[in-house]
Formats: sequence, C-alpha cells, structure tokens
Amino acid sequence: MAELYAPAAQDSGVKARVQRFGGYLAGMVMPNIAAFIAWGLITALFIPSGWLPNEKFAALVDPMVHVLLPILIGYTGGRMVHGQRGAVVGAVATIGIVVGSDVPMFFGAMIVGPLAAYALQLVDKLTIDRIRPGFEMLIDNFTAGIVGGLAALAGVVAIGPVMRIFTNAAGNGVEWLVTHHLLPGAALLIEPAKVLFLNNAINHGVLGPLGVAESAETGKSILFMLETNPGPGFGILLAYLLFGPSALRPSVPAAMAIQFLGGIHEIYFPYVLMKPSMVLAAIAGGGAGILTFMLTGAGLVATPSPGSIFAYLAETPRGGYFGVLAGIVVAAGVSFVIGSLLLGFGRLTRDEEGL
Repeated sequence: MAELYAPAAQDSGVKARVQRFGGYLAGMVMPNIAAFIAWGLITALFIPSGWLPNEKFAALVDPMVHVLLPILIGYTGGRMVHGQRGAVVGAVATIGIVVGSDVPMFFGAMIVGPLAAYALQLVDKLTIDRIRPGFEMLIDNFTAGIVGGLAALAGVVAIGPVMRIFTNAAGNGVEWLVTHHLLPGAALLIEPAKVLFLNNAINHGVLGPLGVAESAETGKSILFMLETNPGPGFGILLAYLLFGPSALRPSVPAAMAIQFLGGIHEIYFPYVLMKPSMVLAAIAGGGAGILTFMLTGAGLVATPSPGSIFAYLAETPRGGYFGVLAGIVVAAGVSFVIGSLLLGFGRLTRDEEGL
C-alpha cells in the first residue's frame, strides 16, 4: 500500500520545494516593493513622455533601475542567508553584475546576492575556530571584503556576456516568429523575457524597427503592440490585489496605476518573480491579446512609449479603437483568470502565503 502513495508523496515534495523557492524570491522582493513604486512614480511622471516631463528629475530613473534596485535585492538576499555580513557581501557582489550588464539585473541580483553570502558563510565556518582572540574583527572584515570583491569581479566578467547572449537569442526568436506569421506564439518568448527586464531590448531592438517598416507601407502595424500591451500586467496585478498574499495587497493599487496609466510595465515584473509560475498568466494573456489584435485587424501607427493605455489611444489610427481596446481587455481578462487560478483564488495555506 505504501508504494501506491509514493508518487503522491514525491509530488508533494516537489511542490514544497517550488513553494520554498518562490517564497525565497518573495522574501528578497517584498521588502523592496516601496522602492519599486518610488522608481515607477518618478519614471511615469518625469521622463520625456511622462505626465510632468523634467530632465533634472528624470536623471534619477536610470540609476535607480540599474543600480539601486538590484543592489537592494542583492543586499536583502544576502541578509536572508548570512545576516548583516551576508547582506554587505551580497550588495558588493551585485554591483559586479550591474557593471557587467547593460540591462537591469534584478533576477541576477536574486542569484548572486545569496550565493555570495553563502560563500562567506562557508568561509566563516572554516575560520571561526582558527582566529586568535583580538583578531576577530580584522579577520571578519578581510574575509567579507575578499569574498565580496571576488564575487563582484566574477559578475563583471561572466554575467555581461551571458546576458548579451540571452538577449540576442530572445530577439532572434521573436524575429523568427514574426517573419513566419506565428505572432501569438511570440508571447512564449516576449513575456518571460520581459520579466527578466529585456523588454526594451526586444521592443526597440527587434519589434520597433520591423513595425516602422510595416507602418510606412500600411499606415499601422500590430508589431508595435506585441510587447507593449498593458493588459497582461494589469490582469496579473488585479489577481494579486484580489487573491495574493495579504501582506502584499496594499502595494498593488499603486503598482496598477503606474503600470496601466503610466505605462511602466517593469513595476509588475517583481510580482511575477515572487511566484515564477505567474509567467504562465503573462504568456496566456499576451498570446490572447495578440490573437485578438490579429482577428480584429488592429494596429498602431507608432510605438507607444511608455506602454500606457493613454499612449495606446494616442497611437491608434482613426476607426481602429475597437480592436486595440479589445486586445487589451482580452489580455487582461485571460491573465487575470490564469493568475487567479495560480494564486488559488485566495485559498492559500500558511506555507503558500509567502508566494
């Protein structure tokens, strides 16, 4: 009889490990959500296409997203592994991947911060019984400095080339799907790449130039809408608002306004990273939106930048509002339903509450 239950027990173990992993990601992101919202508000307000364009204030945007936010995540991840010493080493290690990559390295910070702290933890175990009295602070500072410095150097050397390879591969994949008229399938690459903060590389590096060429011939292009659709992100945030962890819900309304009205999609990416399976909701919503755009013949005259609902309406050709709005609504609805299912419609156990 025990053998009959072995598969179920094994499945339960896998589920528990996935839940712990998601909870660990959430533990690195949730304490820093306020910083994400602050960056999103500054971006939505002060960039050249924002509500109150201001060149001086807009200068805050890039340092915050490329440096501050990844370091906060790396710091928090290191602290979770090895306390304050791990936090410092995690932050130092994160600056290496920040310098080594041209895109925001949030997910990379989630990896390198805890890894550097774990390496310091191993070093501390080797040295703890070998330090002479009076030399503890000296040794502790030097070991932390050496581990953090080596991790930062590794980030500069290794992470940048890896991210460039990944970015080029994602861009080539999207271009192949576009040229072979498999547009709904593009969501399989676009949405996961967006969550890893490669959205601008794909949109402006691949889809934008292709869309400009098509728009010059036909007066509009669906390619401007593949990555910029605000529907999938709005649906995911709505699912979190209604069914997500109770500790997280108060931060969601501001994120929804920044994402949908301000067009700053990056604000919802951490919510997906907290529970990686939520990328399925983004893919389903993105694919459904693209299919709706195709069926209704929708298109925009130029890239909506940033991808807010107002930018969409401003770039919609006369008589094309139905298809554009339908694609956004369908994408939001599908991502909301799938996201709600993945969140258990709020019926989460105590172990799942962190996800």
